[in-house]
Amino acid sequence: MELAQVRLLVSDFPACYRFYGEVLGLTPQSGFAHGPYEKFSPLGGSAGIALQDRAVMAEVLGELADVPDGHRSLVVLRVDDLDRYCQEIAGRGADLVHGPAPLTDRMRVAHLKDPEGNLVELQEWLLMQG
Repeated sequence: MELAQVRLLVSDFPACYRFYGEVLGLTPQSGFAHGPYEKFSPLGGSAGIALQDRAVMAEVLGELADVPDGHRSLVVLRVDDLDRYCQEIAGRGADLVHGPAPLTDRMRVAHLKDPEGNLVELQEWLLMQG
């Protein structure tokens, strides 16, 4: 088995497209800024994040509510220099809700939300002192 992607169901597709592409700096696969689907990949080529218009999935399932209660997902992105990346994305409109701060002795994190309220965690893995 292989993880293909994490897919977020969103209502404001253009705002989320801008957030993941322009603010976080991920690369869109097709450039369809108005949806109903787009996959974003980091430069390293790992598994991507995909956006899916919530209304399209509601039609498929016939049961999905318009807006979920609370956090339904956590997108985790690893970066090499957390402080530098947080400064860059703040300059592009990101609003950090936490950090950068230590999470453990091996990791520092920062948190922000996309335009739909999905939580994004940025991680910097620290080298172990030998």
